[in-house]
Amino acid sequence: MVSTKTMSELKTRILEAATAVRAKATLRPEVGVILGTGLGDLTQALEGTTVVPYAGIPHFPQSTVESHAGELHIGKLAGRAVAVMKGRVHFYEGYTMQQVSFPVRVLRELGCRTLIITNAGGGMNPDMPAGTIVVTTDHINLMGDNPLIGANDDELGPRFPDMS
Repeated sequence: MVSTKTMSELKTRILEAATAVRAKATLRPEVGVILGTGLGDLTQALEGTTVVPYAGIPHFPQSTVESHAGELHIGKLAGRAVAVMKGRVHFYEGYTMQQVSFPVRVLRELGCRTLIITNAGGGMNPDMPAGTIVVTTDHINLMGDNPLIGANDDELGPRFPDMS
């Protein structure tokens, strides 16, 4: 079981990461975007971009996937301040769910209240050819692990966040 002390340490790590990003970027993002495989070119559409390599953000996990750049881009997209993660880490890379979800917590600390996550996922519906855009409105966690396991720190949000 995760102790309250550990949760306080998590909050400290989140604040340290956000402080490092704020030291490099003047914009305060309101929307977070996590790009999946093949979508990194979206960052070229940003205006006034600051790029922060994940290696320069304390406690930020480093992607081992070849096509994931490992950069946080902060700029404006369609007039909105956004933080775009160009690459991410995955559970299958050996990270814990808490490590995989850490960047989302940092995005929230930076000011993002909307989060868009993209991926290159397979589908079973033959009426949906490759490249079809779909919106997931709910899911069932079949991973056998969950980033919410352990004591809840109310400063980080509710025990069961709204997934809609």
